[in-house]
Amino acid sequence: MQIPGRHRVEIVVPVLNEEYDLGPNVRRLREFLDTAFPFPAEVCIADSGSTDATWEIGCQLAAELPGVRIVRLEQRGRGRALKRAWSESTADVLAYMDVDLSTNLNALLPLVAPLLAGHSDVAIGTRLVPASRVVRRPLREFISRGYNLLLRATLGQRFSDAQCGFKAIRADVAAELLPLVQDTEWFFDTELLVLAERAGLRIHEVPVDWVDDLDSRVAIVKTAVEDLRGIARLSRDLGRGRIALEPVRQAFGRPAIADPRTALATRVLRFAGIGVLSTVAYALLYLGLRHAMPAQVANVLALLITAVGNTALNRRITFGVRGVENRGRHQLRGLVTFAIGWSLTASSLWLLHTAVAVPAPGVEIAVLTVANLAATVVRFCLFQTWIFDDDAPTLPTFEPPAVLDTTRSN
Repeated sequence: MQIPGRHRVEIVVPVLNEEYDLGPNVRRLREFLDTAFPFPAEVCIADSGSTDATWEIGCQLAAELPGVRIVRLEQRGRGRALKRAWSESTADVLAYMDVDLSTNLNALLPLVAPLLAGHSDVAIGTRLVPASRVVRRPLREFISRGYNLLLRATLGQRFSDAQCGFKAIRADVAAELLPLVQDTEWFFDTELLVLAERAGLRIHEVPVDWVDDLDSRVAIVKTAVEDLRGIARLSRDLGRGRIALEPVRQAFGRPAIADPRTALATRVLRFAGIGVLSTVAYALLYLGLRHAMPAQVANVLALLITAVGNTALNRRITFGVRGVENRGRHQLRGLVTFAIGWSLTASSLWLLHTAVAVPAPGVEIAVLTVANLAATVVRFCLFQTWIFDDDAPTLPTFEPPAVLDTTRSN
């Protein structure tokens, strides 16, 4: 589908008490749009409850710079600000970026071009693929990667970076999705993307150059708790069929997708079946090798052989990966997972024998059983989120389609 008529983009900059960064960064953004961006574009400053001079500075910018407007919300919340600004916009494509402009502005055209061409429905910047160039504190990097792994394990999402403050959506898609999004804070982004993916909409990802804002005032602990609550609520509502996504899918003619609950249950059952088969194979291998070598050596060899076979079977049967591409990588990752599982059982035994000199056999078996169950859960989660999650291919650089009007009018 190609969007007809003049193609306009509006970039929302949500702000809360940003009196120092707002003026210079909005001027920088406006200059970029006027000199280096080929589509008509406006800027909307969305002030959600600032108590400093942010509102006054924003009003001055809106009066001084063509193509800049400002909206004011008394209640705080980035999601609330985006929902208000996007709902009121008349542009064809709606975007937003953080006021610190951490993302290099050259990524804006690759972000919006697939939406203007009708190729994609939602677009996001990602800091978590190899093509991205990121300068970031280790703690923030760890939290971000951990959060996205958690999303994959709990909600089964496939997009790589839920939290990057650099996203865009077609206006017609926003009109369908925004009424379904409940969160008004930081979880807004995640909820919007999960609903879009569950409705079968196409999410385009753009690797970005991104520099961490050292003055970031995000309350990490509070935000993390709210995100966990959001994941639980969204998972519950999706599981109970409370969110009407089928009309969205039909509105844009997207093909039906498998119910993630059914897909996850099928994977778990297949994983468990292969686990039983691997256990039997391990026992037979161990018994066969034990006649020719010491017990510890026979144990390690039997575990290694069955780990390789287990990874190969799960690769093909549980996760449906075919062909030889990345097979070596999958096996290496599988061995890392095997080592993690083995370390859990070995450390559990070590701790038990440290606490009790000669533990009863029943206690030893109970500890090993719990440790093996934990290792199995860890193994499945890593299979789901890491082992078979190959690096995304290099994304093409988008040029403005020739049929689009590239005349700037601000």
